[in-house]
This record gives sequence, C-alpha cells and structure tokens, in this order.
Amino acid sequence: MTDNILEMRNISKEFPGVKALSEVNLTVRDGEIHAICGENGAGKSTLMKVLSGVYPHGSYTGEIHFEGNEARFGSINDSEDAGVVIIHQELALVPHLTVAENIFLGNEVRGRGGLIDWNAANHKAKTLMNRVGLHENPVTPVGQLGVGKQQLIEIAKALSKDVRLLILDEPTAALNDSDSDHLLSLLKGLQKEGITSIMISHKLGEIERVADRTTIIRDGKTIETIVMSDPDSTQDRIIRGMVGRDLEHRYPERIDHTIGEELLRVVDWTVHHPTQPNRVMVDHANFYVREGEVVGIAGLMGAGRTELAMSIFGRTYGRDTSGQVLKRGEPISTKSVSEAINNGIAYATEDRKKYGLNLIEDIRRNISAAALKKLSSRGFINGHEELSIAEAYRNSMNIKTPSVLQLAGNLSGGNQQKVVLSKWMYTDADVMILDEPTRGIDVGAKYEIYTIVNSLAAQGKGVVVISSELPELLGTCDRIYTLAFGRITGCLTAEEATPEALMTLMTQDKEAASDNDADAKEQDR
Repeated sequence: MTDNILEMRNISKEFPGVKALSEVNLTVRDGEIHAICGENGAGKSTLMKVLSGVYPHGSYTGEIHFEGNEARFGSINDSEDAGVVIIHQELALVPHLTVAENIFLGNEVRGRGGLIDWNAANHKAKTLMNRVGLHENPVTPVGQLGVGKQQLIEIAKALSKDVRLLILDEPTAALNDSDSDHLLSLLKGLQKEGITSIMISHKLGEIERVADRTTIIRDGKTIETIVMSDPDSTQDRIIRGMVGRDLEHRYPERIDHTIGEELLRVVDWTVHHPTQPNRVMVDHANFYVREGEVVGIAGLMGAGRTELAMSIFGRTYGRDTSGQVLKRGEPISTKSVSEAINNGIAYATEDRKKYGLNLIEDIRRNISAAALKKLSSRGFINGHEELSIAEAYRNSMNIKTPSVLQLAGNLSGGNQQKVVLSKWMYTDADVMILDEPTRGIDVGAKYEIYTIVNSLAAQGKGVVVISSELPELLGTCDRIYTLAFGRITGCLTAEEATPEALMTLMTQDKEAASDNDADAKEQDR
C-alpha cells in the first residue's frame, strides 16, 4: 500500500502555439506540505488547474491518481467532491456577501423544506472561523476585511468541504509578515489534523520553514523533487533548479553608479482619506531623489506608502491634498495623471492586473497607452510605429511571448510587470515610482527587474522603489526612507541601513514618529 495521496504521471498540456506542460510527474505523500517552485510561466499554476479540474480530463494527456484511484475530474465540482480544493492567488470571494455566505456559497446549509437555515450556517461558519483563527462576526461583509482575513475565509471554505488535499497558489503574496506567519502556522496545524497541502510560492524562506518536500518545475518540465530536511536543500539549490543557472548575487551590481543633482523634491505633503476627511493618511511628508539615484520607501502595511505615491501621481488617491512637488527646484503641478506624465513622473502600481494593465488588450497597445501623443498625428495612431516600438521593448526587456499581439492577460506575472515598466519607460519619464515592482514574481524575473532598475538609474533617472521586502530595498537602494503613521520617520544611506535599523524606524508609535519626522526634515536640509 503506497503512502502517496497523489500521483500525477506524465502530464502534458498544450495551448495554441504553446506547450505549457511536458510529461510532468508529481508525487505528494499523505499528510505532507509539498511546495512547488518555478519561474513565472514554468507551468505550476497550469499543473494545479489540471489537478483541480479547471482543465478537465480529456484536455490534457497523462494520468492522475488520488488516494489510490484514477481521477478523471471533469470540473472543479468533481475535484471538490473528492476532497481536492484549490485556493487561487486571486481570491474567489464575493465582497458584498457575509463571511458565512461566502463560506457556504454553492454548498448552502439547508433546513426543512430545502430552505437555507441561516442560524445553522452562521453557527457552522463561526466554528470553522475559530478553527482557522479568524475572530470576526460571521455576518460581516467580506469586503470590510483585509486580504489576510479573506485568505483565512478561503481556507475555512475549503474545510467546509471536507478537504483532503488543499492547494494554495501564492497564498502569502499579498500578505504582510504577521498575516503570513499566521497562515503558515495554520498550515502546520492542519497538517497535524491529517490534511495534505500543496503550496505554490516564490518566497523561499517560507518554503524552508514549512515544506517537507519541494518539486521544482522549469519550462513545463519536472526538474527534481528535494527533501527539505536534507542538509544540501538550500535556497541556492532551489534557485539553481528554477532558473537553470546559479544566481551568484540576488541583486545585480550597479556598474554605472553616478548620482547627480536633485531631481524631485516633495515638501510637506499631506493627504486625507478619500471618504474619511478627518483621517490623515500622509502627514507632512518630505523626501527627495537625485539623478541616477534609487531611493527606497519602507513601511509596514498601512503606513501610507502607496497613498503617498498615488497622491503625488495625479492625486489618484485621497482628498484635501496639500504640499509642494518641485522638479529641479521649480514647483510643478501633478493634480491630474496627464499633468504628472507631462512633468516627467511615472507610477507603476502595486496592482498591475487591476490598475497597471488592460488585460484584454494586447501587449502592443498596453505599451503605448501612456504615451499615445508620441505615436499620433492629426488624431491618427501610427500603427506601424506602435508595433515597432512594442517589438523593441519585447526584445530589450526580454518579455517572453511569441508576439506583441498576445493579450496581456495571458502573460506570466513577471512578463506582465515588464510590460508595465515598458509602458512607463516609453513615456521617457525622469522620475519612476515603482510600487512593489517584484510582488508575486519569481527570483529569476526579480533579478531582471532589478537589472532594469539599475539601467534606469544609469540613464540618469530618479527611481523610487516602494517595497515590503527589506532585503530588496537593502539590495537595490542608495537611500531608504521609512514611514510610520503617514510620517517620514527617518532616512538611512545604504551604508547605514540594516533590517534592524529600518524596522526600528518603521515601528515607531505616533509620538515618536512625529519626533523622528522632524529629525528627517533636518537631515534632508
């Protein structure tokens, strides 16, 4: 009798013009946490969609054996009936419904006469919520809860279906450290209850922490499965398997590293919440960036990092905004997106799928979207030049796609991010604000993004990088500002900055943040 709960044998899956999976083999043991690693586009999510019935039996070749029997899932309903439940990176919750309604959506708790028994549903929901460590009222609308709590609702929803194999696709990609720690601890707890988990993740530290074994997939093929308790099962080994080469340094060296004159300065920038006018989200923030400089902004979730960036870029966040933006010492207006672009400021959003790209449009149109004036004459777009520009960026940015006429929504996360950066680079902006530029992408693609950041700085651009990953800021930035409660609490050079020093400044209380804000202003002068 085998101790494997799952065996996927010689799985191949093709799309028009692309072979996504080529004879992939995956074996998962009963009761283990099994990680799957690979670059964006390697085939990880495709493999899990085959397993969960999103791609039904007959649309792929190969065999799936679950709990000793051959599984031929024709839909998600079939896989869930068997105890296989997948939680996608984009959570499938309805924000206007309550927590209980979401947990039992499609699996309603019914009483006499077939009517939904809401009291019983709420009671069962509360039991499941307690099981995952979510202490909320079950009648709370899901839209009022943060992403971390929504992730727990998805797990509670899976538990309501008597899950035997839980699949999580990038479960901590959008979570802060505290929520990530809670979710990983929950997975270990579920493991003790006999629930097997498959976790797709780019966060190698988390994989080291919870995974029993890790399967590496590259270019749609299985490379190897490693036992994480083995002494040689290091992050470097995983990276080598993922990218097919050693990454001697996680962050590329800055070759042409010349910092010039001050390019942009933000003075006493204050922003109020868009619907709660008495709530200050950014409080008299001051910072500057020079030509050829990479400046980081660090802060915990809710510190005001994105609010600061979006309000500067065309006031796309907040109300009652005050303060000044100076470019090369002269005041400029950024009251609209077009004004910000015309004044040489670009903003690459942290949510590329919602705000950064038109997913149902092709790569060509996405790249040209922010600078159509450069391609137009008398109201007409030069289609030939637009195609040539897109092809040039496809080559220079190493966007992995057979054609720039491919829809942006069909690209992997790393390639989508390269399209976003290409769009803003084509505007020829002097200042590039990059909000979480490597969120949800693999280590190989991250390295390429860091190389692009260095290239922008080498061209004399001012680059502002907002990131929740302190090693990323420490590895790429010349100076790092810290934010707490919407206030700048400090500014450290690359030589001064350490994770401990940054975290100390990022975790100030309001009073200390106010004092440090004054010190930071003096530093800037």
